[in-house]
Amino acid sequence: MRYELTDLRLFLAIAEARNLSGGAEAMHLTASSASYRLKNLELAMGVPLFKREARGMELTAEGEFVLKHVRGLLASVERMHGEVSGFASGLKGSVKLFANSSSLNGFIVPSLSRFLSARPNVNILLEERPSNTIEAAIAGHEADIGIFAGHAESEGVNATRFAVDELIIAVPPGHPIVESSPVRFPAALDLDFVCMSRASSNYIFLRDMAKLAGKTPTIRIHVHTFDAVLSMVQAGVGVALVPRSVAAQALQEQRIAAVALREPWARRELTLATQAGTPPPFVEQVAGYLLDDPAVAATRGAP
Repeated sequence: MRYELTDLRLFLAIAEARNLSGGAEAMHLTASSASYRLKNLELAMGVPLFKREARGMELTAEGEFVLKHVRGLLASVERMHGEVSGFASGLKGSVKLFANSSSLNGFIVPSLSRFLSARPNVNILLEERPSNTIEAAIAGHEADIGIFAGHAESEGVNATRFAVDELIIAVPPGHPIVESSPVRFPAALDLDFVCMSRASSNYIFLRDMAKLAGKTPTIRIHVHTFDAVLSMVQAGVGVALVPRSVAAQALQEQRIAAVALREPWARRELTLATQAGTPPPFVEQVAGYLLDDPAVAATRGAP
């Protein structure tokens, strides 16, 4: 069985692009070279990895099995290179962390700023991901730590209750809807909204919940940070669906007001997950710090 890491990376690129040319382009290979490498990999594996169809290339059952292992293998290789280069430059390790926008902006960034200031021997690779993709990413060895809304269901992760948050409707001070708080979400959808970017997990959640309510939100503007969202709300541009943790300072300073939602999904149970088994020391160090942050720990006692 002879193949190279380049062949595995190409296999992953084709699986993600769902066509040979897209995978070849991602790997900076010609289509003919990519086709040759893929055939060589399939011969080495002894099974077909893709079904060639008119609409593109779909993984076979064997290909799906191989994909799971390839993701883990390549993630381990990348982690090895990152940690070895860290040793060379006087660092000691790096940790990859995926989080949804609520936990990222409300809890993680403040915690990590203190952690990184005190521990120059660790680097953090931080990515925002939708909650419904993070657990699978941890189980698939794409990242070391994941923090997401909801509860873990996979046996491939170690899961711990991280924090409790609440989604609210942020409105300008004195807005008439404040007197009706708490409200059902469909009532809020009659208002104009200010939203995070279209790719953010916060906006995707708003869009999906509105769809379930049979409505389409009116979006006046998309911006790229929660600070910008809250500034727009304060200026009266529109209202916003935001985590209470993110809006806490603006609420304390009375720059905005909060409208509670009478929806079961408004209460956000956040979970911290790591890969099953004993995590590497640096992963354990970062996870422990995030869990022990007093501002985070205090929310776990919230009613």
